[in-house]
Amino acid sequence: MTSDYLESARKQFEYYKMLGEKTFSQVSDEQLFWQYNDASNSIATIVKHLWGNMLSRWTDFLTTDGEKEWRDREAEFVNDISTRKELLTKWNEGWDCLLNALGSLTNEDLEKEIYIRNMGHTVTEAINRQLAHYPYHIGQIVFIGKMVCDDNWTSLSIPKGNSSTYNAEKFEKPKHKEHFTNEFLNIRSE
Repeated sequence: MTSDYLESARKQFEYYKMLGEKTFSQVSDEQLFWQYNDASNSIATIVKHLWGNMLSRWTDFLTTDGEKEWRDREAEFVNDISTRKELLTKWNEGWDCLLNALGSLTNEDLEKEIYIRNMGHTVTEAINRQLAHYPYHIGQIVFIGKMVCDDNWTSLSIPKGNSSTYNAEKFEKPKHKEHFTNEFLNIRSE
């Protein structure tokens, strides 16, 4: 398992990054900033939070605490992003930091101990922590996108009512190893 873990984690992160980007492509600039109410976050606010978390967690990943002194988590929930371009810049900056840090790791690093808010984690545990955290927020982004697009939303997975057809097509093919990410990236093209 160890030899495949880093590659599997990278593919999972890339999958959720893709879901966010496919959502951004379906919503208008105005919809990026829509909030259900004052207590809710917009897509832009969620992106700003992910950006702040990613920069904090993945900068100097092996050598400094994942909650950096310079991080202002509370400010992540004050939306001062004003354009799609600015949103995408933050989005890409956060993901680049994560994917570069992940790409620098080796299997030998997986059992090393790192800290997040002074709590020790193995590298594997820290990666798993973020693999739970980021999809939680990407799901929020997708849900908001689905709400604001209403009937104009294009499903990012198997559309409701198409499970039988999709499964029949998959079971017609011989068994083979296909990475989870690749299969789901191809759903919309089938």
